[in-house]
Amino acid sequence: MDVDIEGIIQCIKQGDENGVQMQLQQFNKEYGQCFFFDADDRERRRQRKLEEFRKSKVRDYTNSDSDNDDFEQEDRGLILRQNLAVVIVRFMRSGVKRSLQTVSLHSLRILTRDKKILGHLVTDSTLLTLAKLAGLTADDAGEEANDPDSDFYDNIIASLAEAKLLQGRAEEDGGEGEAVHPNEELSVVDEDSRSDELDSDSWFGSHRTSINEMHKGSIRQKALERGRRDRRESKMEGEGEEGEQGEEGLRKEALKVLCNMVYNSTWAQERFSALRLLEGLTERLSSGVNWSSSSSIQFYELRLMFLITALRPELSAQLKQEGGVPILTAALESCLEVQWKEPYECVLEPAAPPISLEASQRVMEILKILFNITYSTHKQEPSEEDAALYRHLVAILRLCLMRKCTLPEDNDELQGHTVNLLTALPLQCLNVLLTVPLQPESEQSLGVNMDCVHTLLKFMERRLEAGDRVKEKLTPILNLLTESCRVHRETRLYIRKHILPPLKDVSHRPEEGDTIKSRLVRLMTHLDTDLKHCAADLLFVLCKENVRRFVKYTGYGNAAGLLATRGLLGGQGSRSSTSEAQYSSDSDSDTEEYRQVKDRVNPVTGRVEVEQPNPMEGMTEEEKEEEARRLIMLFNKLSKDNIVQPMGVDEEGKLVPMRGLEENPLAEEAKSESDNEAESEKDD
Repeated sequence: MDVDIEGIIQCIKQGDENGVQMQLQQFNKEYGQCFFFDADDRERRRQRKLEEFRKSKVRDYTNSDSDNDDFEQEDRGLILRQNLAVVIVRFMRSGVKRSLQTVSLHSLRILTRDKKILGHLVTDSTLLTLAKLAGLTADDAGEEANDPDSDFYDNIIASLAEAKLLQGRAEEDGGEGEAVHPNEELSVVDEDSRSDELDSDSWFGSHRTSINEMHKGSIRQKALERGRRDRRESKMEGEGEEGEQGEEGLRKEALKVLCNMVYNSTWAQERFSALRLLEGLTERLSSGVNWSSSSSIQFYELRLMFLITALRPELSAQLKQEGGVPILTAALESCLEVQWKEPYECVLEPAAPPISLEASQRVMEILKILFNITYSTHKQEPSEEDAALYRHLVAILRLCLMRKCTLPEDNDELQGHTVNLLTALPLQCLNVLLTVPLQPESEQSLGVNMDCVHTLLKFMERRLEAGDRVKEKLTPILNLLTESCRVHRETRLYIRKHILPPLKDVSHRPEEGDTIKSRLVRLMTHLDTDLKHCAADLLFVLCKENVRRFVKYTGYGNAAGLLATRGLLGGQGSRSSTSEAQYSSDSDSDTEEYRQVKDRVNPVTGRVEVEQPNPMEGMTEEEKEEEARRLIMLFNKLSKDNIVQPMGVDEEGKLVPMRGLEENPLAEEAKSESDNEAESEKDD
């Protein structure tokens, strides 16, 4: 059943609240889980027609107007949705009952998923109206008069009626009506072309003619692709507006609409900043509400704050300056119902129930916002007050790493956001993760509790095994473990024991196998430069930045990339001169199995190679010398033609182009022989 959008607008104009509510509920039911992908559909049709043209080799000019027909059909649906969205906003300002406002907001939320309708919908008055309904402000600046403007509705209804009349005439004339090029009408919804003073009412008053033109032909809402329901919503929330009719349902729907607008519209982001709506949102988060309750309003408040801080850096900095870190830390503490044992130690009960679904989703949003406002903190030297604040936060983050969620898939997501935030905080504040007293069942290294490090290690192992979106999932945990190993000897020894145990079997290449070490060594030759450097850095630090030991465990071929970057290809220094780490002087003792085959290990591949026959066996000294000349001549020719460039290692251990190859007597002789051969070929 197709929803009659014109009928909805007619009911709104007549003030029939019961009829409006019934029709909007039908609209919400049909399109509640759908999204608008007109651009994708248009591109698919273009590709299909292009393929048909390529197959036939001849353009069928009798159907050449079909593209315009498709475009007109899409734009008619777009204009209908634009009309409906603006009319709904105007209708909500007329003082309708709360239940109808909730239904109207639900419809508006569905419509704002299509970013193309936002060009003239996003105005200061609309944003302020939604902000008031969401409880973010008490400002009435966005409210219109309670008396409906009949001219506003009459203009739209007249446009639709005239469109129907034009459609009937076009059908009587055999469809010979003048076509309207879609690009002409798309220009009126371009966000960048709209001025600050542009209002939805004035837009419809000045574009009545174009609306009539756009409604030529069939007026029918196109079928939309089905979307995926947000699993963060509770089961009851799937009922839509019927599930929550009170103040909570109204605020929640308004927050969802604001989230869609901020996400889909750059203009909405700018006006959100200019209208100072962040202050109202911050006050809501710091007003002392019960974060341990099951209400999902806080989730959408947090989601809105995450979107605006992620998309507007100046608002992220503003939130931090206005005390965002302590406010969000307090909210995080409340969501997890933290109990303190020591100033920087939370009570962790092994038998504690898992984090509820609602709480885990709020916690993850808080972690994402905290990352947005602290992502550059690790580069700065914190003050004593800030350091205490960050240590307090890190103690709570340890709880996030160790606690379980109700849904198993949420465990990995929660730990991922926690790791991201840990990488943003000052490194000297992370020692809180290791200061927890040992328990009988605790993992330990040199008497230090390694439970948290063990959890991080297992987290990295799971992400190595997953193999999807490798860079964004692995880079944070690799960086965190690398920096932790560089400054904490206990952490390095514990992780090295699990990743780089003493070598015993060297019959396989270091990158072969399914161990953590093998997976990391394979990443050292990954196409992504950042990822391969992160993996190599971790292994290099585990080897205490000792070149010989690093090559021993990874093979010179795999290690060459990092060594070249750090100027250590020549192996002149035992470790990088730029390293600020203070490593112990313990030696790397070899196992008995490794010592027996040590002399036969190929340093390039890192394994014992099968003995190959000597290619020069049986050759005389003269034949060997002749073979050497031939090889030098070939290399010289390749270098001269710029096919290859011979490289060497300078005194600093860096790769540099080899110079002086021509000064080599053998090279000169080979060059002369090559020139003689060329001359003889020319004579022939």
